[in-house]
Amino acid sequence: MALKKPTRSSITTSRKQQHVDLVLQKDVRFKSKTTGLERFSFIHNALPEIGSGEIDTSVEFLGKRLRAPLIVSSMTGGYQGAREINRGIASVCAECGLAMGVGSQRQALEDHRFHSTFSVVREVSGEIPVIANIGAAQVARMKTRDDAVCLIDLVHADALAVHLNPLQELLQPEGEPDFRGVLEGIAMLVKSLPVPVIVKEIGAGISADVAERLLGVGVRCIDVAGAGGTSWAGVEALRSNDKEFASRFWDWGIPTADALRQVAALRRVGHKFTLISSGGITSGRAIAVSIALGADLAASARPILQALTNKGARGATALIADWMKELRAIMFLTGARTVRDLQSVPLQEDQA
Repeated sequence: MALKKPTRSSITTSRKQQHVDLVLQKDVRFKSKTTGLERFSFIHNALPEIGSGEIDTSVEFLGKRLRAPLIVSSMTGGYQGAREINRGIASVCAECGLAMGVGSQRQALEDHRFHSTFSVVREVSGEIPVIANIGAAQVARMKTRDDAVCLIDLVHADALAVHLNPLQELLQPEGEPDFRGVLEGIAMLVKSLPVPVIVKEIGAGISADVAERLLGVGVRCIDVAGAGGTSWAGVEALRSNDKEFASRFWDWGIPTADALRQVAALRRVGHKFTLISSGGITSGRAIAVSIALGADLAASARPILQALTNKGARGATALIADWMKELRAIMFLTGARTVRDLQSVPLQEDQA
C-alpha cells in the first residue's frame, strides 16, 4: 500500500509543534552575538523630583491603554497542544494588562481543524489588544485582502502582523524563500484592511533601509525584532537535513540595539510611526533601555513561554511583575515619571 503524501496542512502543523518543543527544550539563543542593549547604561539622577508612587508605566497601543509597555509576542497556534498555551498566555496578558500576538496563522488558512487554538485567545483575553499574524511569503501571494480578513476575524484582532523571515524560509526544510512581491502585498493590506498592519522581523532585525521602504507604503508600526535573543536560524539548524550549513547562520542578524537606533533615527527626518523593540527582551532593564533608544513598547516571547510551561500562569505573571518592578525602579532613578519621559532620558554607551 502506498504511503499517503503529507498534506501542506499536516506539514505546517508538525513544524509548529516542533518549533515550540525546540524553543522550550534546547538552547536556541544566539551563540556569540548579543542584543547590544547591555552596552548602554543610565545616568543616575540624584534629584529625580518625583515620588516612586507617581511612576506611570501605562501606554496607549492600538487605541487601547496597556498597564505596561509590553507585548507578549507571537508564539504559537495551529496544532493541538497550542490551545492551552495560547489560553494561558491570553489569561496572563489580560491579568497584567498587556497586548498579545498570536503565532503565524498560516495553518488556519490551510484547514479548520485547529482554529480554536487561535480563537481561544479572545475567549479569555477580554479587551486587551490582540494581534493576528501571517508570514511575508503568504502575503506575497495575496491578490486580495480576503484571507487576511479571515485571520483578523478569527481572533477579533486589533492589528495584523506580517512577519519578515527570509533567513528562516531559506533554512527551513519546508521553506519558501521567495520574497518577490512582499512589499506590494503589504501595501495592498495597509490600504485595504480595517485594522493597522504591523511589520516585524523574527530575530534578524530590520535595518533603516527596510524600515524606510515599509514607511513608504504606509506602514505605521514596525517591530525591529533584532538579533541576540532566540535564533530562528538556530531552531531551523536543529531541524535541518544540512545542519552544518544552517549552523553557519546561527548568529546572523542586526543586534536589537543597533536596529532600534537605525530605525528610530528615521523620526528625525519626519517619519511618524510606532516602534517596537523585540529580540532578547528578558528583563525590565532591557525594556527600559529599548525605550530610551526610541522604542514605544517592547515585546518578548520565549522567556514568558518558558515561565508559563514551567510554573504555570502564576509563574508567568510573577516574571512580568518582576520586570515591571525593575522598569519602575529605573524610571524613578532617572526621573522619568512616564514612558514618554523615559524616551528622553540620556544613555551612555559603555566602552568595550
